[in-house]
Amino acid sequence: MDRKVVMIGIAGDSAAGKTTLSSGIAQALGTDEVTAICCDHYHKYNRKMRKELGISALSPEGNYIDIMEQHFRLLREGHPILMPIYNHKTGDFDPPVYVKPTRYVIIEGLLPFHTRRMRLNFDLKVYLDPPEALRYAWKVKRDTAKRGYTEAEVLASLEKRRDLSPKYIHPQKSLADMVVRFSPPEDNSHETGGHLNACLVLKPTIPYPDLTDVLEHGGDGAKPALRLELGRYEGRPADFLEIDGNVTAEKARELEELIQSHMPLAHALDLNKLGVYQSGLEEKRSYPLALTQMLIAYHMLTAGATIFH
Repeated sequence: MDRKVVMIGIAGDSAAGKTTLSSGIAQALGTDEVTAICCDHYHKYNRKMRKELGISALSPEGNYIDIMEQHFRLLREGHPILMPIYNHKTGDFDPPVYVKPTRYVIIEGLLPFHTRRMRLNFDLKVYLDPPEALRYAWKVKRDTAKRGYTEAEVLASLEKRRDLSPKYIHPQKSLADMVVRFSPPEDNSHETGGHLNACLVLKPTIPYPDLTDVLEHGGDGAKPALRLELGRYEGRPADFLEIDGNVTAEKARELEELIQSHMPLAHALDLNKLGVYQSGLEEKRSYPLALTQMLIAYHMLTAGATIFH
């Protein structure tokens, strides 16, 4: 493969936070440098046809997997594609869009790691794995605010898909290099936003930065803002990086600047654009999200230093 761009994949169930994660990275690196693509546009059927055929949008049979494989490779080699567009509001297809890749390409969606041919294109594979209760809360908030559904319709849809996600989406977790889990702190189980804790499972499939100095500066009161422990994930060794949801803005910026000092092309990253997310129609900020986005951006810039220089 003639690798002309840096390409990362972000997989996860519906409303797991994929777009929030990828859009923040794109904003921080510059939208003229990053092409962000949702591979959920590659559905075979519109909403009406799926209902008639009894096929779910989550299943490989409901998506053009072969065209995804082809388009991923074309993008990786720096070639443009004509990308299909699925309209979530109408449940039908809009005209396709011409997409010319920039230096960095982020592909997010339900099934980006489904086949080996798809996975071979990525420099980094990330899987988002929030607790189901949190994902349900996010999906209700998003689909009622942005997609015109009632809460009852969203919950009914989730119930219908309950058996499909473990079958089609969750197996990609074991194929990822990094598994990210945002979850409520023990003392606030109803938290759904800026004060969620983050746990990053860092598998030894790719190299990670030496975070020794970052961890040393992570102390913020009785509980360190960042903690790194060696453990086992799915029976294999992995590092677990815990980010406290109550990290202060000052401490988060200190840690961000330390991580940035490890990065090649560090000047390319705008720290002020990290950690932004939508709560309904309101824009807010999460520092654990910002630190997670930074670690992903580290891999993108490191791969970029190899490919572009």
